[in-house]
Amino acid sequence: MTNNEPEWLEELEARREAHMKMGGETAIAKQHGYGKLTARERCDILLDKGSFFEMGRMAGKGIYDEQGKFIDLEPTNAIMGCGHINDRKVCVTADDYTIKAGSSEASNPDKWIYAERKALAYRMPLVRLVESAGGSVKLLAKMGATKIPEYPNWPMRQILDTVPVVGVAMGPCAGLGALKVLASHFSVIVKDTATVMAAGPPVVKQAYGIDVTKDDLGGYKVHRKSGLVHNEASSEEDALQQVTKFLSYLPRNIYRMPLVVKSSDSPDRIEDWLKNAIPTDRRKVFDPRKILEAIFDLNSVFEIGKYHGRSLVTSLARINGYPVGVMINDPKASGGAMSTISAMKNERFVKLCDQFHLPVVSFIDQPGNETGVEAEVAGTLLGSLRVHEAQEHSRSPWLSIMIRRCFGMAGAYHAPKENGALNHRIAWPTARWGSIPIEGGVMAAHKQEILKADDPIAKQQELEAYYIDLGSPFKTAERFGIVDIIDPRETRAVLCEWVEDAWEVLETDLNKKI
Repeated sequence: MTNNEPEWLEELEARREAHMKMGGETAIAKQHGYGKLTARERCDILLDKGSFFEMGRMAGKGIYDEQGKFIDLEPTNAIMGCGHINDRKVCVTADDYTIKAGSSEASNPDKWIYAERKALAYRMPLVRLVESAGGSVKLLAKMGATKIPEYPNWPMRQILDTVPVVGVAMGPCAGLGALKVLASHFSVIVKDTATVMAAGPPVVKQAYGIDVTKDDLGGYKVHRKSGLVHNEASSEEDALQQVTKFLSYLPRNIYRMPLVVKSSDSPDRIEDWLKNAIPTDRRKVFDPRKILEAIFDLNSVFEIGKYHGRSLVTSLARINGYPVGVMINDPKASGGAMSTISAMKNERFVKLCDQFHLPVVSFIDQPGNETGVEAEVAGTLLGSLRVHEAQEHSRSPWLSIMIRRCFGMAGAYHAPKENGALNHRIAWPTARWGSIPIEGGVMAAHKQEILKADDPIAKQQELEAYYIDLGSPFKTAERFGIVDIIDPRETRAVLCEWVEDAWEVLETDLNKKI
């Protein structure tokens, strides 16, 4: 140091240098050996270059000599600060697994909670990069006592009510780590290296005497069934790219509108094959994702929850530059029927769109609720009721497009209709609707007649043809039971016209609130 520099400067720089070393070279090499990035490397990839403004760099355990002079610092395993993603401000917390396996008990909770409180106070999106071994009994020895499991200064619910929150499972996430991932509007798990679970194999072994691997407890294949984590990623880089993509459709907070971008995709673009998108043979399936790609702005469809509740596809997309939420049934999974998991998926997605001012476009090919013993035990009908409740609380403008089937309770809950909500819906000529699908309904209503016929199969087909003719959407349209029937190739142009009105409503309502 030169004579004109203050004495504190050397110590400040030494503390900052120690903080940047994280768990040390050996621990960092071990992290890389597992094929994982460090917390700092993840922040560098996620955020715009040079934009990370870190906070809490002095936090940790100071080491001093006998005279009380500073020697070194053992930093906390929580890294936090603010930065930009595509020039938009966000708050980021990242668990440092190179220090005591990112354990929540080895961390200073005031630090990461402060970051979340700042995200709430300044109303900016929050991204959690999670890799935490959770709690540890070693806390008892450290504190000389135990504690009630709570974080009273953590306004988790308020944050979720105010700003977009993203949780990314980058490695083992147990206990609090799992909660940080799941208490979000969008969550991602990195395949093969990350897990999300209440407790690890040793705890399960002690409690139930069962030997199980961490992947069998909380790997990505588990959450394809549980539906707890929205998306999976092939790599950490892929996960961080998904975070960037997701946030691009959402506003900074509930007091702002999402970002509208200039689209280079013409509103008049027509995909001619859409006229044949729905097979004439009612027993054949179609590709719902191909339909979405053909109608919405090119390369704008971002699917959420692809591997769970697979009878329903939920996506964010853009139409003429406007961000929207999109749902479409997938007949390749359970015929498109509503299951308990797909109902949960529907409910969660509707709430997301409502909270962050996204219009909803729903393409309907709904044969009804899943039936059978397993479906009844799983409470599928309760799932439908929860979907209905979420829809009726929604204030997002909706456009429903009947593309094939709309039957039963699940079919009835295709859009908000109560409290003055406008159930604006149109149909493709391939659509059919009613209280029960014709194929099953004919057998239920005419069973004896069919069985007594000389040719039961021919009789059933005759009756199905009769009812299919009665079920023509054009006959419903004659009575104005549907607003309009359109050529499928016109769908993009219809949506481009509608979304401008939807946006006007959302902007006006938001201005009234603030």
